[in-house]
Amino acid sequence: MSKEIPVHRGSGNVFADLGFDDPEEMRLRADLVQQMREIIERRKLTQVAAAELLEIRQPDLSALLRGRLTKYSLERLLKFMTILDRDVKIVVQAKPRHRPARITLAVS
Repeated sequence: MSKEIPVHRGSGNVFADLGFDDPEEMRLRADLVQQMREIIERRKLTQVAAAELLEIRQPDLSALLRGRLTKYSLERLLKFMTILDRDVKIVVQAKPRHRPARITLAVS
């Protein structure tokens, strides 16, 4: 006997689906942290070395890299990206009429 579990199509933003107050910003933070994680791995930095570079404590970096996103503002995460030798460009443009406005991270 199998119990049917209801399935709901997600919105494309897990933070919106979970009811976060500012899901677009949370998604952007998560995307930035994912990029930080990849940069740290690519550069073969230890968490201790990366935390020192970012001027934060290693336990705080560990928590951030594991998804604890609320301790650091979006502005601080963008600063971390510049410390990690990444240019940050913010582009504001008109959106297509067929969808709501959104915030996205483009990586090049």
